[in-house]
Amino acid sequence: MGMGGRGVVVSALQFACTDDVSSNVATAERRQELFEGYYFCQAQREDFFQQGCRNWQKSWGKSHIPDGPGYQEKFYFNTGGTGFKWFPEAARSMVLQAAEILLYPTAIGSEPQDERLDPRDHWQRVMQGHAGANLVPLISSNRIGKEIIQTQHGKSAIKFYGNSFIAGPTGEIVAAADDKEEAILVAEFDLDNIKSKRYS
Repeated sequence: MGMGGRGVVVSALQFACTDDVSSNVATAERRQELFEGYYFCQAQREDFFQQGCRNWQKSWGKSHIPDGPGYQEKFYFNTGGTGFKWFPEAARSMVLQAAEILLYPTAIGSEPQDERLDPRDHWQRVMQGHAGANLVPLISSNRIGKEIIQTQHGKSAIKFYGNSFIAGPTGEIVAAADDKEEAILVAEFDLDNIKSKRYS
């Protein structure tokens, strides 16, 4: 850390969720997207609306709302006013509005309709690109574990692939988790030093 720099310590949390809210809250040291129970958005079920509303009220709003097999979040949530998180324009807009760190809490894993599809590497490269293109650190936390829920068409299962990571301002990975274990990742950045490089 340079003299007089604004140092910040960041962290990403990765763990498997259960269907018990108190257990998940006890495990979570800070907010992770939809962490209070199983990932209920695998199905469009009226009885899951209460859980969806509780998660929505406690979060700041979702930007990019997935709507596909196993990720039917549009059934439960409306888009927030914060942009679209998978697209580079959103990351750029946030940095232009003075964001110095990008945070991406995620719930992403296998594709229930085709287990051969694995977007993990693509997801990570896109996030690294957000950091590198904007010269800001990025923290992306994801959940782990396999979750099975009953849908209107039978059972649906998603294996969340973890791989939470922290990227530095040129997109380099400075801390990473695997796809199986709980993890708390920590990194430290000098925001003044990064800002001077961003505007030089």
